Amino acid sequence: QVQLVESGGGLVQPGGSLRLSCAASGFTFSNYAMSWYRQAPGKQREWVARITSGGSTGYADSVKDRFTISRDNAKNTVYLQMNSLKPEDTAVYYCHTSLPPPTSVWGVYWGQGTQVTVAS
Repeated sequence: QVQLVESGGGLVQPGGSLRLSCAASGFTFSNYAMSWYRQAPGKQREWVARITSGGSTGYADSVKDRFTISRDNAKNTVYLQMNSLKPEDTAVYYCHTSLPPPTSVWGVYWGQGTQVTVAS
């Protein structure tokens, strides 16, 4: 079955950095785009960044020039490098992929989330 397992969250001071990882399994990782979303307390989940199978990237305006998404197809892992963190980046961060037919595991998948807290 498809699994997405995030890690790397934690408490960091404003201006600090964290790198999130998402280990994927159960599908041909290199063939599909991967995304990061986040959900702050009392707010809707929002898209943060996306990387295509070919390595093209896109970012929400709120994180552009501070966050970098990357992937290692040999390790079936997608990363989110977060620099210059701000208190408003505090949220649970989720890994996401959408697998279209005709793959036998088609569907929308989410990881369990990892908490990022930016505070002094």
